[in-house]
Amino acid sequence: MKLAWHEILDTQFMQMEQLEDVDNPNFAEEVMTLYFRDSTKLIATVEQALEKPPYDVNKLDKSLHQLKGSSASVGANKVWIETNQMRESIKAGDLEGTKAQLQLIKLAHETLRGKVEPYFHLVRQVGPSETAQRPK
Repeated sequence: MKLAWHEILDTQFMQMEQLEDVDNPNFAEEVMTLYFRDSTKLIATVEQALEKPPYDVNKLDKSLHQLKGSSASVGANKVWIETNQMRESIKAGDLEGTKAQLQLIKLAHETLRGKVEPYFHLVRQVGPSETAQRPK
């Protein structure tokens, strides 16, 4: 699965990066680390809720709502899209579609992690950028 950056992340991620400053140069990385920690738990909760009937639709929707919100706040566009699709499958009563959608969420989540973690590694190697000053 080969996706362009704009398919995986939206402008919210770039805005988050712009919040970095001298006092907090790794702000975006720290936020993404928290996102991955929390979203991994939410995905596991959803997966457990789908293991055997009866399915707790309210628990599923609550976890997916949290995943959708946190994904939107960090700009995880593809995860957000797939999460919305899963919520629609649940509302439609499409159990097989719901389970298939969970796999797409997991794939989008791992793809995001696979792109973002090396990116932050490179950013750390390069170090903080300095603001260019106009010649006098």
